[in-house]
This record gives sequence, C-alpha cells and structure tokens, in this order.
Amino acid sequence: MDGLKIFTGNANRPLAEKICQHLGVPLGEAAVGRFSDGEIRVEFHENVRGKDVFVIQPSSMPANEYLMELFIMLDALKRASVRSLTAVMPYYAYARQDRKTAPRTPISAKLVADLLTTAGANRLLTMDLHSGQIQGFFNIPVDHLFAAPVTLEYIRNNFDADVVIVSPDAGGVERARAYAKRLNTSLAIIDKRRDGAAIRAMTLIGNVWGKEAIILDDMIATGATLTMAAELLLRHGVRAVHACATHPIMSRNAVSNIQGSLLQTVAVTDTIPLSPEAASLEKIRVLSVAPLLGEAIRRIHNHDSVSSLFV
Repeated sequence: MDGLKIFTGNANRPLAEKICQHLGVPLGEAAVGRFSDGEIRVEFHENVRGKDVFVIQPSSMPANEYLMELFIMLDALKRASVRSLTAVMPYYAYARQDRKTAPRTPISAKLVADLLTTAGANRLLTMDLHSGQIQGFFNIPVDHLFAAPVTLEYIRNNFDADVVIVSPDAGGVERARAYAKRLNTSLAIIDKRRDGAAIRAMTLIGNVWGKEAIILDDMIATGATLTMAAELLLRHGVRAVHACATHPIMSRNAVSNIQGSLLQTVAVTDTIPLSPEAASLEKIRVLSVAPLLGEAIRRIHNHDSVSSLFV
C-alpha cells in the first residue's frame, strides 16, 4: 500500500479509523478545526506529494459544515501536488434534490458535484445514492457502492426464509426487487402519496399475510415513513415488522418516532455516526460498511477492478 494516504474530517472519524484498520495503514495526520470567527481551518502534517490520497467525509448533519470541510481539505491537498485525489463520501448530501420538482428550484445535487470537482477531486467513491442519475452529474469517475452485501448477510443470519421484502415507496422498488431476488423471497410495495412534505396516504401492493416483513430503504430521515409503513403492514397480517436502511440521518423527531413505532428492529450502517440518543435505542442495529469501503479503496489504489463490489 505504498503511496496511499487516507485523511478524514470531523464528520465520521470512527468509520475512517475502521477503514484504515481494515487496510492496515495509519490514518493521516491533519488538523481540521475552526478559527475564532468560525471559518474552517485545515492543515496537513504529512507529505502528500505524488501520493494517492483519499479523504473520507460523509456530508451528514450539519451537512453544510462538513461539505465545506471537505472542499477545503480537497483544495489544500490539490495544492500540495498529490498524484490523485478521491473524495470518499459514504453519504452524499443534497441527493434528494436531483431534479427540478417545481419552477425556480435548484438541482442541488448537481451543484455539489460541480463544487467537488472544482475543489480538486479526481474521483468520487460513494454509497447508496438516493438517485443513481447523480453519477451523470460528474465529469470524473464515480464508484457507486451498495450496502447490499452487508445488509444481505445480516438478513440471512437473523431471519428465516419466510420473509417479505417491502419497498416503502415506488422509488425503492428496484432496490427491494434486487434484495428479494437474492434472498429468494417475495416482494411487496407501498404506494405512498404526499401532500407537500406530509404523507397523505399509503396503499399496500402484494400479499404479506403471516410473514415477517423487512422494510428496505436507502435512508431514515424523520422515520415517519417507516412508522406509518409498519402500522399498515401489521393491519395486513404480518407477524412482525423490521427495517433496514443504509443512511441513518435521524433528523428532527426520528428517535422518538422509531422508539414509539411498531418496528421490532431497525438495522442501519455506519456511513453516518448515530447520535448518543439514537445509539441508545434497543431497536437499532449498526452494521459496518468499513470493510466494503476499504476494499474499494484498495482496488482503486492498485488499479484493480471495482465492479465486483457493485452488487
């Protein structure tokens, strides 16, 4: 692993440490702090000239702070004459703003892509984008990983074959179908209708009677979708309801929503660190994607194929 350097900001240092442990390399020394007026201060304490550098920084809450940290780190490294510079963003903020949904609204996911490239990134490594089309917003290579290998292993080890995979909305059908195919189980879909940001109605499509249901989603924001979906599924005769999601954003009253919900367990990954309040919930199970991200970093550095990880 000569010529490889890995750094991280303040967004998810535990994940960066796990990735470095998996690779057997030390985490690079960098100071990422604040000046007295709140401006971000970055200083790298290692020589990076001619190195393959990876900066691990999910853009979780507060997204704007951590995005700015990442931009400044990339700019500093670019000016230090690195050989290649990869932004490792396990969670990509503003991904839900990937198209114009009303007149005079931005496409913020494209703006973030432009800013990453301008800051100096030669490549993006990310996981479970809210919309796959975001890859097309970049003019640099994008390696889009999925948490599926980790989540599938969890499901196989903790549930029997008599489960049904449930997509909580139409946008997640492709993801849920892929899981159901690999697990050789049935699939159900919830047709979710909104009135602005609020969920107005949910309709279940598929037979779930007598089964254990696993709701599959890419992220948990407020937890309202999972809470309402669990109630709907139980009304249709499932034995128990569980959930699996990649990114535990857990904003606003998500913790209380999940705590008071009919969900038995909620499995998430460590792309985003949980708050102490969320981590204390007995329902929460945290799965690590560090080995998956670490293997991708190893292959990118060694110029090996990464395609086998895209499952």
